[in-house]
Amino acid sequence: MMNQSQRILVVDDEPQIVRVLRRSLAARGYEVQVAMEGEEALEIFNAWAPDLIITDLSMPNMSGLELCRRVRAASQAPIIVLTAKGEERAKVETLDAGADDYVTKPFGMDELLARVRAALRRAPASADQQVKVLQAGDFLADLESRNVKVRGVETYLTPKEYELLVYLIRHPNKALTHRALLGAVWGDDYIEQTEYLRVFIGQLRKKIEDDPANPRYILTEPWVGYRFNAED
Repeated sequence: MMNQSQRILVVDDEPQIVRVLRRSLAARGYEVQVAMEGEEALEIFNAWAPDLIITDLSMPNMSGLELCRRVRAASQAPIIVLTAKGEERAKVETLDAGADDYVTKPFGMDELLARVRAALRRAPASADQQVKVLQAGDFLADLESRNVKVRGVETYLTPKEYELLVYLIRHPNKALTHRALLGAVWGDDYIEQTEYLRVFIGQLRKKIEDDPANPRYILTEPWVGYRFNAED
C-alpha cells in the first residue's frame, strides 16, 4: 500500500542508519526528510509538519529526549525513538518525554515498519467527534483539549498515557485484559507487548494515585489485566 500523503522525519547522526531508513521508507511510498541532529530536526519539523518522527536518543547539540519534549509541546505527531540502551530507565524516560514507542538497536526493519504503520493508522475513535467530555467518578477528560482532571485537579499526561486513561475511563469497573488494552491503545501489532502496558500503567499510577504502590484507581487483575475503579 502506498503512503504518499504521509510524511516521516528521520533523525539520526549515523549516516548508514539514515540511508537505510530513508531508502526503506521511500520504497513504501512515504515522503521522507532526514536530519543528523536535533536542532536541524526541529527546524524541519516546524517547516514541514511531518506525520511521524523516528529519532535516535544520543545526538549532538540536542538529544532525542529534548527533541521529543519540544515536538510534544507543539504537536501530537507520533514519535518512535531508536535507542541502543536496553535499560528500563531509558525506556521510561523516553516514554515520559512524550514518545509513543521505542525500538532498541540493533533492530529489524520489518519490526520498525510494523511499528510505523501501527503509529500512523491510529486515530481518535469516531465517537469522540460527538462526545466532548468523559466523566467517571473522580476523573474528567476533555476530548477536545485532551486535558484530564483528577479530583478537580488538572494532570499532565503524555499522549499515550492520555489514550490509555481515556480507554480506562470508558470502561470503568470492568476487568480489561492485557491484549484488549494493548490492542485499543497501541494496535493489533502490540497485543503481546505486555512490557509496554506495565511501563505505562506504572507511569499513570505515579501521576493519579496517592500511593502508587497501593493503587485505588488502577487495580491489577492477576493473570488477566487491570480494572479501573473510578472512585472509592
